[in-house]
Amino acid sequence: MVNKMANLLRSHCIKKGDRVAIYLPKSPIAVASMLACARIGAIHSVVFAGFSADSLADRINDAQAETVITADQGVRGGKIIQLKRLVDEAVQKCPCVRQVFVARRTGGDVPMGKLDIPLDKALESQSTKIQPLEMDSEDYLFLLYTSGSTGKPKGLAHTQGGYLTYANITHKHVFDYQPEEVFGCVADIGWITGHTYVVYGPLSNGATTLLFESTPTYPDPGRYWEMTERLKLNHLYLSPTALRLLLKSGDSWVQKYDRSSLRVLGCVGEPLNHDAWEWYYNVIGEKRCDVIDTWWQTETGGICISPRPSAPGAEIRSGMPMRPFFGIDPVLMDQKGNERTGSNDKGGLYIRHPWPGMARTIWGDHERFMSTYLTVAPGMYFSGDGARRHDGEYYQITGRMDDVINTSGHRLGTAELEDVIDDHDEVSECAAVGFPHDIKGEGIYLYVVLKDGVMKSEDELRAEFNDLVKKRIAAYAMADMIQFSPGLPRTRSGKIMRRILRKVARNESGELGDTSTLADPSVVDVIVSNHEQLLKNGSKE
Repeated sequence: MVNKMANLLRSHCIKKGDRVAIYLPKSPIAVASMLACARIGAIHSVVFAGFSADSLADRINDAQAETVITADQGVRGGKIIQLKRLVDEAVQKCPCVRQVFVARRTGGDVPMGKLDIPLDKALESQSTKIQPLEMDSEDYLFLLYTSGSTGKPKGLAHTQGGYLTYANITHKHVFDYQPEEVFGCVADIGWITGHTYVVYGPLSNGATTLLFESTPTYPDPGRYWEMTERLKLNHLYLSPTALRLLLKSGDSWVQKYDRSSLRVLGCVGEPLNHDAWEWYYNVIGEKRCDVIDTWWQTETGGICISPRPSAPGAEIRSGMPMRPFFGIDPVLMDQKGNERTGSNDKGGLYIRHPWPGMARTIWGDHERFMSTYLTVAPGMYFSGDGARRHDGEYYQITGRMDDVINTSGHRLGTAELEDVIDDHDEVSECAAVGFPHDIKGEGIYLYVVLKDGVMKSEDELRAEFNDLVKKRIAAYAMADMIQFSPGLPRTRSGKIMRRILRKVARNESGELGDTSTLADPSVVDVIVSNHEQLLKNGSKE
């Protein structure tokens, strides 16, 4: 399938360095499309198939992709997703696109236009033999877009040799992968976890890898465990969001199924809380499987901190990834740029030396790459996360230090969300912050200032905001809590004091600190009062 796909792309004039946008459900043809691009030297840009048409268009245009690969429809959690329709809408805003390959997933009736090519039929005549293109280790393999604090998604560029080396060795050693084992990573290929630990890491180690297209609770909360029994998974790699969601459903769904094949349990995303870790270890793994809580990012290409590899039987503590991987030298820095070297110290998390898997640039904006990651503390990589170092040189991640919300494992730039809400006709201004959420890790709290004379009800506006966000970004970006406020807390220079908004959202109104620099301190009292009323009303979206 890979060779046929590679020949098809070549026959349609796709060459080394061309960008190919892939907007597909997690399916064999999606993986074949990624590997076919790699085989001919094209640069793939996989876009999560839950993104809106606008988000897809932004990523196509930024990469200047001339080719899009999609499917008629997607299926997720019993629902049909109109992928082709979304691509049609996106392509209208993408003058760079000259061809769209459409795979058959459901057989649903979708309109085909002059740019569209039925993929399955086109593959039939292609040869199964192809000579792969020889690539330099620093040639680009793929772009993957991630949210940033400026509102514009960043296309992180990863290389052939460095990324593949790091994907291979982290998969092998972090999870202690053994020949013939079945590796079950349930992440979508639209995220870096899917790239590294569904596709490139497992396949480069000769592993059998899982493609999971559904959701953890469809058709019921036993889905993962039924799948574990049926496919005899030896490894399971999932997100804290999924784990907390399943924990909420109780132990009975787990205990219905045989999980004796499991040997290693992995977790990736926002920090894994103690309760979820204990449930994962005691109930899912029956106290016999290592729990590998990993820290890494789209930018790092692969796992940087995890409990393994380490000596057999070495301590694993709940709630922290603990140990740096081979070649990773973590550094904690305070806000003044001083290195924190003591035990039980905390600060911003930096990495001192380069490693093979790190991204090389932001596509089309190397200056932004340098200023975001490599010049905050010259000579070091800045992760944007905070961390604490415990006795034994064990690291615990404390969360984001910039204006990015990590909700359900998805990184969402607050500016990206605010730009969408600001476009609503009735909105004067808004601010988004994260707050602790039992299921999602971080929920989204939206403060909205309306224009004068708005006649619509707050409920109507909440529904319109969420519909707008769903259309422009994705469903996961919809707000969990929306407060309508007469104003936002601004300093005299006009800067929003987000610290106050975060404190209120986290029910920490008694710890607001100094508000003397605000232009109008009285607005804080109104925001606190409004928040208390929201909680009283149970007004969660």
